[in-house]
Amino acid sequence: MTVEEPRLAIRRQRSIVRRRPRFVATVATLLALLLGCTTSLALSGNLLLPFDRILVLEGRTGSKGDFFDDPEVQRLLLRHRIRVHVTVAGSQELVHGDYSRLSFLFPSGRPAANDIIARLKRDNGYSKTYNPFVSPLVLATYRDYARTLENKGIATPQYRPDRGDEPLYYSLDLAAFLTKGEEHRTWNDLDIQRHGTTNGNVVVAQTSHICQSNSAETFLAQVAFTRNGGQVPEDAGADELAARIKPLLSAQGMPGVDVFGPYSSPEGRGIAPVVVVYEHQYLAYQAHFHDTRKELDTSRVLLYPTFQFITQPQFVSLRPEADRLGDLLIRDRRLRERAVALGFRTIGDDTDSGEFKKYLGDRGIPVPDTRTDDTRTVMPSQEVLNRMVREVGDCPTGPETPAPGATP
Repeated sequence: MTVEEPRLAIRRQRSIVRRRPRFVATVATLLALLLGCTTSLALSGNLLLPFDRILVLEGRTGSKGDFFDDPEVQRLLLRHRIRVHVTVAGSQELVHGDYSRLSFLFPSGRPAANDIIARLKRDNGYSKTYNPFVSPLVLATYRDYARTLENKGIATPQYRPDRGDEPLYYSLDLAAFLTKGEEHRTWNDLDIQRHGTTNGNVVVAQTSHICQSNSAETFLAQVAFTRNGGQVPEDAGADELAARIKPLLSAQGMPGVDVFGPYSSPEGRGIAPVVVVYEHQYLAYQAHFHDTRKELDTSRVLLYPTFQFITQPQFVSLRPEADRLGDLLIRDRRLRERAVALGFRTIGDDTDSGEFKKYLGDRGIPVPDTRTDDTRTVMPSQEVLNRMVREVGDCPTGPETPAPGATP
C-alpha cells in the first residue's frame, strides 16, 4: 500500500494595498491634511509656536481692557509668543491695588496713570510707560434727544452730508446743558414730545460710579472746568466748587464701570438716555453694526462737548519682560491697525489721511471732528482732583479702601 506524503500548501498573501484600499485612502487624506496645516502655519509665521516659549503677562486695566479681550489682538500677540490675561478694574483699584502678581497696568487716562507712577516711585518699583492710542470723552445719546437739544440751541450738527443722511455727531454747549440740570428742567420741559418721545426726568448725563471710573472722574474735571469759568480748579476753591457741582454728578453714577453696554442694548433709552463714554466704544459699535447688517445705526449719536478733553490711556510696564508688549503696542503695524478697527485713534496717525479715516470711510462712517472749540479742558492737579472725587462721590475710606490720592 502506498501512502502519500502530506503536501504543504503555501498561499500567497494578498497585498495590504489590495486588501485595504480604505487604509491607503485614509493615510493619503491624513498626509494631505498634515501638509496643508504645516504650509498654513509656515505662511502665518506660527509653525514653531508649539515649540517656542510663550511669555504670559498678567495685567489689570481700566475700560480699555476690551482691547486685550479682542480675539484678533490675542492672535496677533500669540504670533509674537505673548499671551495676555487681564482683569478690569476701576481707576482707584488700579491705583491702590496689589501689584505683586501683575506685569502691567493699563489705566484709561492720565489721572490714574499719574497716581500709579507716583506710587511706584515712592516704593522704588520698576515702571516704563507707553502711549499707544487716544480716545476722546463724549456723551452718547439717541437722535430724538439730540434733536431736542438742537431745537434749544444747545447742540449743533457737525455736518450736513450732501446725500441727506442724518448727522451722527453734534457739538454740545456743555455749559448750557449743565444749566438745564441745575434748573431741574426735564426733557418734557424741552419739548421732546415733538420728536415722538416723552421723558419727565431731569436733563443730566449718566456716568459710571465716580469712585471707580476714569471716565466719570474725567467728566467731573470737565464739569468743574466749565463751571469754573474755563479755569483750572485750584486748591483754595476746589472744595466749594465740588460741593456746587455735586448735584449734577453724585446721583448719576451707575453701578460698576460700564455704561456703554446698557446704552447699546435695546433697553438702553429706558435706562439712561445720555451717558458719558469714550469715542472708541461708539465707533467700534458702529463698525460692527455695519459689518453685520450692512448699514449704520442712525438712531444712536454722539455729543462732543465744546470744552474737549481727549483721554490718553497709558500702558505701564511693571516688569522688564512686559516692555516687549509695550513696544509692540506702539510699533507693530498689525496691532495698530487692529486698534483703529476697535475705534481708537493711534498716536502718530494723521487723522485727515491716515488709517483711522480709511477704516471708517470703508464702512461709510464719517470721521468725527474733535476740534469743536480751541479750548481744551485742563485737568486739575492730581491732589485737587482726588479731593473733588471724594467730595462728589462720597467715596468710602478705610484700611482696605483708600480714598483717592491716599497713600496705599
